[in-house]
Amino acid sequence: MMKLLLGLLLLGHLMVVTHGHPILEAPKTVTGPWKGDVNIPCTYSPLKGYTQVLVRWLVERDSGPVTIFLRDSSGDHIQQAKYRGRLLINHEVLGDVSLQLKTLEMDDKSHYTCEVTWQTLDGNELVRDEIIELRVQKLPVSKPTVTTGSGYGFTVLQGMRISLQCQAHGSPPISYVWYKEQTDNPEPTKVANLSTLLFKPAVLADTGSYFCTAKGRVGSEQRSDTVKFVVKDSSKPHKTNTEAPTTMQSPLERKSLPIFAIILIIFLCCMVVCIMVYIMLYRKTSQQEHVYEVARVHASEAKISGETMRMAIFESGCSSEEPATQTLGNDSSGEPCLDQQYQIIAQINGDYTRLLHTVPPDYKLLTIEGKSVC
Repeated sequence: MMKLLLGLLLLGHLMVVTHGHPILEAPKTVTGPWKGDVNIPCTYSPLKGYTQVLVRWLVERDSGPVTIFLRDSSGDHIQQAKYRGRLLINHEVLGDVSLQLKTLEMDDKSHYTCEVTWQTLDGNELVRDEIIELRVQKLPVSKPTVTTGSGYGFTVLQGMRISLQCQAHGSPPISYVWYKEQTDNPEPTKVANLSTLLFKPAVLADTGSYFCTAKGRVGSEQRSDTVKFVVKDSSKPHKTNTEAPTTMQSPLERKSLPIFAIILIIFLCCMVVCIMVYIMLYRKTSQQEHVYEVARVHASEAKISGETMRMAIFESGCSSEEPATQTLGNDSSGEPCLDQQYQIIAQINGDYTRLLHTVPPDYKLLTIEGKSVC
């Protein structure tokens, strides 16, 4: 039982020690291409209370390990002339001290040591290191691929400036050759010795089938797939326009309005129609009220005028209520009364005529109806 407790205590202590200090992480081996570039990873997770104060990279030689790179408070220092211009250490990301080595030579293969020193809060220093084996290989060239510059396709218009690019991977240097196939000759024609075939500008005669080859320091020559390069006559744009209706879509077909936008448009249209109808009805009602008011005022004036005239008749002694005998007995005495009545009626008709002229033309129908009532 005591042995078990001691084992658990020891395991807990080891876990505290392991997780309480920074740990370097690096692979055991890295392989790089001859004449190419390589990255040798070396990283750690920053911990609170530990400050990086020193980074060293060493390489194993016959006489022992030799420092090739040193980073301290004064900056970065490359210790060997062989690595100047070829060696770079990452400094942008805290905890990443990977080594980048350019233009690998065969004698660069060796064992490299990544060493990091931290300082704790109490002033003590902690040193960790990892050893990585670098292998240098002469890699054969891969099958090249053909692409167009600036993202253009293999069909272009006459007069455009465009290029075909051939790219392969392997140990540099890699040599490229461009060929154009001939319809009347089985042997292709060599057109360029560069990785980029430039047309400046492209002409109709450049139309044809092209391919490229790539060859490295080791391995056999590799050939790309054949691509069909087409140059169209830019002076005949109607050929492209005839095909447009079959492929192009109207804006409504490409993108339809959302349902809520359609509902909103319908609602707004209904509101506009309702407002217009309301305005028309309101104007018509106000006009009718104005007509009624004019007719009522003139009718009142006519009534008052008639009553005044009747009072004048009674005052003159010519009343319609006189005995019939008097009228029958003396015909000549009733003539003056008749003349006065005719004058009164004529005056009433004149007033009514003026009333008709005072009513606006828009209200003639209403005036005629008022006349029939009288």
